[in-house]
Amino acid sequence: MAPPATTKPLRALMALAFIMLGLIAWAFWPGTDSTVRLGLDLQGGTQVILLPKPVTEGGTITDEQLQQTVTIIRQRVDGLGVAEAEVTTQGSGAGAAIVVSVPGASQDRLVDLVQKTALLDFRPVYTISNPAPEVQAAPSDSASASAAPSGSAGASPAASADASAAASASAAPAASPSASASASPSVSSSAAVGTTEHPQAAENSAEFQSQVATLDCTNPESYSGGTPDDPALWLGTCDQTGAVKYTLEPAFIKGTNVTGASAVLPQGGVGWVVSLEFDGEGAKALGDASTKLSALPDCGQGASPCNAFAIVLDGVVTSAPRFNEPILGGQAQIEGNFTAQEANDLANILKYGALPVTLEAVDITSVSPTVGSEQLRAGLLAGLLGLILVMMYLTVYYRALGIVAVVSLILAAGISYLVFVVMSKSIGLTLTLAGVAGAIVAIGITADSFIVYFERIRDEIREGRTLRQACASGWIRARRTLLAADFVSLLAAVVLYLLSVGSVRGFAFVLGLTTVIDVLVAFWFTHPIVVLLGRAGWMQRGSRWTGLDPDRLGAQSVAGTIARQGRRREPKEEPQS
Repeated sequence: MAPPATTKPLRALMALAFIMLGLIAWAFWPGTDSTVRLGLDLQGGTQVILLPKPVTEGGTITDEQLQQTVTIIRQRVDGLGVAEAEVTTQGSGAGAAIVVSVPGASQDRLVDLVQKTALLDFRPVYTISNPAPEVQAAPSDSASASAAPSGSAGASPAASADASAAASASAAPAASPSASASASPSVSSSAAVGTTEHPQAAENSAEFQSQVATLDCTNPESYSGGTPDDPALWLGTCDQTGAVKYTLEPAFIKGTNVTGASAVLPQGGVGWVVSLEFDGEGAKALGDASTKLSALPDCGQGASPCNAFAIVLDGVVTSAPRFNEPILGGQAQIEGNFTAQEANDLANILKYGALPVTLEAVDITSVSPTVGSEQLRAGLLAGLLGLILVMMYLTVYYRALGIVAVVSLILAAGISYLVFVVMSKSIGLTLTLAGVAGAIVAIGITADSFIVYFERIRDEIREGRTLRQACASGWIRARRTLLAADFVSLLAAVVLYLLSVGSVRGFAFVLGLTTVIDVLVAFWFTHPIVVLLGRAGWMQRGSRWTGLDPDRLGAQSVAGTIARQGRRREPKEEPQS
């Protein structure tokens, strides 16, 4: 009984051609980098030495905190598309240092990435005021005679009646710079210098209000970096541009409640935002807070009573949107006029959680390649020689079918290169010497697929089937073996990738990627081409250049098969009357 008809080969070839054209257009699009990014061992990169410090003053640093910090930093770096990063510790405890080495990353971005503690919380806004520090008057007879704050030119128009009352009760009247020039000597002599420390207090006391008034948000030190804050305390801080000063109530959501973060471009939006997802506790807190704040009157400037809340990252306000309605879905967005890179950076930092320690960069250097271009050339030369030898053997042994295998190998190599370029551009894939070794190992895996298929065709012909039938039935039996072998290789690569770090992960990733490409080429190129060759008359005649001649496959069975094929082609004689 004849085997079932094979799939139409031209469809598979057209699908593969469409994929190839897409990869070529993506890889070599004008105006973009069309090269494969090399790893730290091949091109060098940036190295940062970080000294960990306790989040709270007087605290201690444990080895467990150091390992957690190393894990989070590695996740942040890999999450931003920079593969093959090296994150190690030197020493232990208080004297330890963390060394981060990343291939080809800019120094500023790397430091900002690994140094940020990423302590996130959501706080109701109490007041919004001018970023400049307000000169505080010392309590004197003349000052105490007036309990109301002066009309400061630097005061924010956002101040409401409640905010003014709080300022009056704290005995910290604000004066504009021009007013302080004409004040009494006692006032000018006690004028407080603007500070960059973010004040915190258990309650909205007079002393806390005085510290907030002297906060200088015009100084870059007060908003460029920021330090972790205690979410259970009141906070006086600045926004990330230094344009606004905030007085914030204790947090109603902590960063530990965030379960996911991603950079998105909203429909109709003017900039990228960071979308956040919360756990059950965070979703409930967000729903309660949004219900409460959205019911308050919108004062228009953010002072209480108002419906504004601040999203605080490491003590600095990244955005301060308003609750116009209750949010019950457990999701929120951070808006801050982000670029795509900034939004992705922030999303990846928040996704993997806050560091258990604060980090100070003490040394930033550019490191040279640990392997160098000579070893890269030697590795590529070894791979090329191996590929040539495999091609020569396949051509000599399988003849016409061997040529199909050679073209398939070249095509697999081309697709692998295009995928490397595309992934370097899209997810920051870097190719190390270990990755090159993974690509070389894939040559043997791909060649095995062709050998299994071709030998199945020979076996089918030995059993008496025609070449056309052998190409179809041989593929049905060979593809099971091919898929089983590739599945084992892919499973090994996945396990190795999940359980390893550094260059070993690079080897595993490239090995798994080339295994998938091997399946693609075998199903969508090698099999369709062999089917088309099986329909050709010169292949069916079984000459020695086809690789299917009688001397190579067993003269008796093949001769009979070819003879039967010839008899089918001969016209039947007309019966004599």
